[in-house]
Amino acid sequence: MLCPHFAPDNAPTGTVMTRIVSELADLGHVVHVVTALPWYRHHAIEAGWTGKWVRTESTPWGSITRLHPFPGDDKSNLMRRAAGFVAYSLLAGVIGLRAGGWFRRADAVIAMSPPLTLGLTGKVVAVLRRSRLVFNIQDVFPDAAIDTGAITNRWVIGAARLLERISYRSAAAVTVLSDDLGDNVTAKLPTSRGSTVHVIPNFVDTDVIRPGDRLTPYRAELGIGNEPVVLYAGNVGFSQSLDLMLAAARELPEVTFLINGDGAARGSLEVEAESLSNVRFAGYIEPDRLSELLATGDIHVVPLKAGLGRVSVPSKTYSIMAAGRPVVAAIDPGTAVPKILESSGGGVAVLPDDAAAFVDAITTLLERSDLGLSMGTAGRAWVEREASPEAVGVAYHRLIEQLAGRAP
Repeated sequence: MLCPHFAPDNAPTGTVMTRIVSELADLGHVVHVVTALPWYRHHAIEAGWTGKWVRTESTPWGSITRLHPFPGDDKSNLMRRAAGFVAYSLLAGVIGLRAGGWFRRADAVIAMSPPLTLGLTGKVVAVLRRSRLVFNIQDVFPDAAIDTGAITNRWVIGAARLLERISYRSAAAVTVLSDDLGDNVTAKLPTSRGSTVHVIPNFVDTDVIRPGDRLTPYRAELGIGNEPVVLYAGNVGFSQSLDLMLAAARELPEVTFLINGDGAARGSLEVEAESLSNVRFAGYIEPDRLSELLATGDIHVVPLKAGLGRVSVPSKTYSIMAAGRPVVAAIDPGTAVPKILESSGGGVAVLPDDAAAFVDAITTLLERSDLGLSMGTAGRAWVEREASPEAVGVAYHRLIEQLAGRAP
């Protein structure tokens, strides 16, 4: 399994692939994971993990090999990041051939995108290990980068589009998180290859993330009192319409708006928010405090710029609902998140980039605490019923068995 992020042992909340590995192991699979050394929070290898480019550890279910991710200091430098992805993917390919025994046959090779370069890496490893490639798409690239203007060079766009098509067509199966992403990927494949696309959603660990008291220790650390907190937690990038948070902060000075995370857009956002005393910024919190972080917010927001709802699924929505908090999403109508909120009753969706509608939704939930409470309860019930790790693990198990020529 080739994936860019896999939780260390001291991070019990883990990542999507961490829990999928656990579920596959419970179903009898031997799994060898090739992933990056912990680096994502600060775009630098974390303390305690430096000194070696490759670290391998044995586990009861197989092994984990962590590699140097070649991070860059400038997160907005796409060419530097692309070079890092390529270097990481090449190293991951070599280690992928070695994991569990050089060139030993495997039932399946699972590779995750982004980065898109892992698709070709996974294909090479799968061929040389006489296996089949499962390409897992978390976000459709380069669509989101093009739509936000992060990539404008037509040669770069053309190369990325070509790599995308080759990667999809090289895989025996492409797994996506929603019907929207499935339609996007299917449209880029020949008609005869449409059946290779499978919708397997992400999940949330409801045993780890639970509803908690809103007056968390994290509030105290940040100097936040008893006032209502509207929280955005996640990547602070150009895909997210976080200017909506600033618009709401101007209208609601008695409310604290907390932007918790890091990313390429954070610096410019902080400059824009300098005159707003009720806007706070904080970096990534330790993974084992995720449930506490989610409890800190009375209302959570999930904003995506217009046009991105069908190429990116903010899986943080599941975690917010598991924490029993209402969601205000500003995302293209008819896409995955608005559908989830409507079917679950866990929140409300407004049009993307519509500041007035966004502020109205926040205001309504602040004025009607009973409505927010009922949404939080409904959202929690929905994820317990529909988004369990066990169901997702079984879906991957069945797909692997099918590709290996065995009856699932």
